[in-house]
Amino acid sequence: MLKTIDPMLNADVLHALCAMGHGDDLVLCDTNFPAAAVARRTVIGELLRIDNVTAARAARAVLSVLPLDDFVDDPVLRMQVVGKPLEVPDVQAEVQAEIDAVEGRARPMGSIERFAFYDLAAKAYCIVQTGERRFYGCFIFKKGVIAP
Repeated sequence: MLKTIDPMLNADVLHALCAMGHGDDLVLCDTNFPAAAVARRTVIGELLRIDNVTAARAARAVLSVLPLDDFVDDPVLRMQVVGKPLEVPDVQAEVQAEIDAVEGRARPMGSIERFAFYDLAAKAYCIVQTGERRFYGCFIFKKGVIAP
């Protein structure tokens, strides 16, 4: 254990978060996402995990150390519900609340169609699979910078 580091962040995830650069993407996904297959195509090339927690709890842990990119309109993307792109399921609303809390203001997520999400996820720095069992618990976070 480390002081002030969220205990949900294991060594593998912490290493990835630290190694990521400005503009790199981290995918936080649910248990139904084809995480192992997509992870093989990412920069890291292997699946990382934060097991037995919801997407919101994992997002809170990640956002405790990951700055969001201020140079893009949508530093967080959510997977759209198939056939209902404007629908925001509870799992996504919970992650939105975590984003807003860490940012200290409303910072709405963008959305992306399911297959476009898969394509973008394959180009990410890493995939982190959570224990989230609800559908559409899939997000892409773009890393920002920490000012000197």
